[in-house]
Amino acid sequence: MSIYTRTGDGGDTGLFGNRRVAKDDARIEAYGTVDELNAFLGLLRTEPLPTGLEDRLGTVQDALFEIGADLATEGGRAALPRIVPATTELERWIDESEAQLPALRSFVLPGGSRAAALLHVARTVTRRAERRYWTLRRVAPDVPTEFGVYLNRLSDLLFSWARLANHAAGVGDTPWQRGD
Repeated sequence: MSIYTRTGDGGDTGLFGNRRVAKDDARIEAYGTVDELNAFLGLLRTEPLPTGLEDRLGTVQDALFEIGADLATEGGRAALPRIVPATTELERWIDESEAQLPALRSFVLPGGSRAAALLHVARTVTRRAERRYWTLRRVAPDVPTEFGVYLNRLSDLLFSWARLANHAAGVGDTPWQRGD
């Protein structure tokens, strides 16, 4: 079977269920950005990371794959039962991470160690996926709210892990300083 079909050469693509929509449809933007985030997390997992993060990122990738598949299916709800407990797990991981870090006293700039910088990029891609999700939600109110909650919590987790990566590398966070 050929990998190319030529069916999308005119600017449309098929959803699960075979309905065709424009390639820039809100649903395609939402699950495409979730897919981009998942690919970036795969790249991130090739980097040296603080202990435990690589496996946890794999768990996140599994959840994102389910969310993306669900978003690609009109009326789909396959991932919903698993996403609600996964959000609670993200919150637990945030709490664990934050317990190891000094209190945050200012805004911080992305960067520091390579792993932290990549985690910050993943955080910003997550925020974009969340924005694309909410755009879709406005035109497809049957899309589960829990997906938006999961993405919101995931961006918080990636921020905390970026700080943890700097901490583990002995690199301080770079505080934002107001320009005068």
